[in-house]
Amino acid sequence: MSGSTGTAGPATPAEAPEPADPADPAESDPAGSDSAESGPEAEAESGPEAVPAAAPASDARRRLRAALWPPRVSRGQLVVAVLLFALGLGLAIQVRSTNDHNQLRGARQEDLVRILDELDSRQQRLQQEKTQLEQNLTQLENSSNQARDAQEQTRKKVTELGVLAGTERATGPGIVLTIDDPQGQVKADMLLDTLQELRAAGAEAIQINDVRVVAGTYFTDGSPSGVQIDGRSVSQPFRFTVVGNPQDLTPALNIPGGVVRTLEKDQATATITQQQKVVVDAIATPKPLQYGKPAAK
Repeated sequence: MSGSTGTAGPATPAEAPEPADPADPAESDPAGSDSAESGPEAEAESGPEAVPAAAPASDARRRLRAALWPPRVSRGQLVVAVLLFALGLGLAIQVRSTNDHNQLRGARQEDLVRILDELDSRQQRLQQEKTQLEQNLTQLENSSNQARDAQEQTRKKVTELGVLAGTERATGPGIVLTIDDPQGQVKADMLLDTLQELRAAGAEAIQINDVRVVAGTYFTDGSPSGVQIDGRSVSQPFRFTVVGNPQDLTPALNIPGGVVRTLEKDQATATITQQQKVVVDAIATPKPLQYGKPAAK
């Protein structure tokens, strides 16, 4: 046993492993199969995840557009904008004024004299225009006043003509003449004579009882107890209400051989009362003219 052990032959070398074939991917890259197998699956898994990733970006752009348009202006922003505009306008005016002053500082003496002459000429033109406008205003005011005066005079003249024509009531100082005729001797001609005396003495408005006397008034004898004036029956006592100067009307009736004396001869009584205010309120109805027309000027 000891002999065999001591005389052992050389040991047989161990077999070396065969080198790996580079063409075989399975052997050269153990993890290659795993990566090859996981490639399509990874692409399949990463594809659906890419679409949701783009969706938040489009939502952000849409929210940004919604926030910017249409613009929403608050009251504070509007006030700030107005203040900024006013500030900019003031700065622009200040800059322009400063530039004008700088231009004047750098201008020559001849230019400054020319500018002053132009300003003086412009001031004179403006003063002339102001004077002309004031004159036009004065003329218009005078024309307006004259028109008002003319209207007032026309209105007054119409009223006066209305009093004479019997279409307007009249009032003023005057007399009241009352004729009592118990015997019935006063006729139409005697009333007409009384009317003519009053007109000659300056009577402006006359009323006999309730009949207004006008230029075309006429008298006729009516029933035994009265007289007709303009076709209307008037009975005694005959009452003349006259507007005029009492100091002229009373003597005209009392002159010798006048109205009062004539009435007394016919046993009638005439009573004259002077008053500071009498009222002639009877109104005459104007009759249209049949033949007369206003003459052309």
